[in-house]
Amino acid sequence: MKATGIVRRIDDLGRVVIPKEIRRTMRIREGDPLEIYTDREGEVIFKKYSPIGELAAFAGEYAETLHKTCSLSVVICDRDAVIATAGVPRKEYGEKSVSEALEKIIESRSMYVWRDGMERIPAIAEGGSHTVSCAMPILAEGDIIGCVVSLTTGDKNDRTMPASDVESKLIQTAAGFLGKQLES
Repeated sequence: MKATGIVRRIDDLGRVVIPKEIRRTMRIREGDPLEIYTDREGEVIFKKYSPIGELAAFAGEYAETLHKTCSLSVVICDRDAVIATAGVPRKEYGEKSVSEALEKIIESRSMYVWRDGMERIPAIAEGGSHTVSCAMPILAEGDIIGCVVSLTTGDKNDRTMPASDVESKLIQTAAGFLGKQLES
């Protein structure tokens, strides 16, 4: 654990303000759920809670199934990082932060499909070897939880054509299904 040197007092209602610098660095937004842990030394630890993280194993299996049956390269992410991959190197994509452009797609709450002539969007902040072909945010009870993304390399061997209707429907179905799983 790293000391920040920032001290805050608890108010009469038991609240403490998390400094803006820490919220920005840790990508904590208004309304984000936080888990609270304590240990025997009296430390209180706040950790960002990822509802889709609860389904990480299930999301991984779903991504793997899409890859095996449809030859799609797929990543499933929460609002901040990739939590499941299939058809792309796990070392390159696993647990990496999503790109700002993908974050905007997630915040838009609507389907994104790359079309010829559009700028290619990297899935992760570090860039990576693949770009977004199709993306659908995962919504549960009206809240944005994450996103299901199909990827393409843009190589001549890979398809450079826009996502097909079938691909976009599969990604849309996956996002809807994962959202329903979180609601139940």
